[in-house]
Amino acid sequence: MASTLPAQRSAAEVWLMPVFIAKEGRGGEVREALAKLQSASRNDPGCLEYTVFADDQRAGTFVLFEGWNSHKDLIDHNEKSHVKDFVEMVAPLLAVPFSVTPLTPLA
Repeated sequence: MASTLPAQRSAAEVWLMPVFIAKEGRGGEVREALAKLQSASRNDPGCLEYTVFADDQRAGTFVLFEGWNSHKDLIDHNEKSHVKDFVEMVAPLLAVPFSVTPLTPLA
C-alpha cells in the first residue's frame, strides 16, 4: 500500500486529529462545510496533509487528519479567514464542541 505521508518526518512537524460530531439531521451541512475547509486548507503554506473522513460506523461523525511543517504554520492556518469562518459556522451544527487530538508518529 502506497503512502502519501513523507517517509522521514521532521521533529518540528505537527499532526492533529480533530473529530466533529453533528447534531441529528445536520450531518450533511457539517460534511459540506468540512469539504470546503479541506479544499481551502490544502493550499495553506506548510500543509502536509489535510483530509476529512466520514466515520462509517457513526453517522454524522467526521475525522480530520492534518499535518503541518511547523507549529507556526499551524498557527498561521488557524488565523486564516476560512478557518475562523468554519469554526463559527459549524459550532451550532455540532452535538458537542469538536475535539482535537495531537498525534506523534511512531517512526
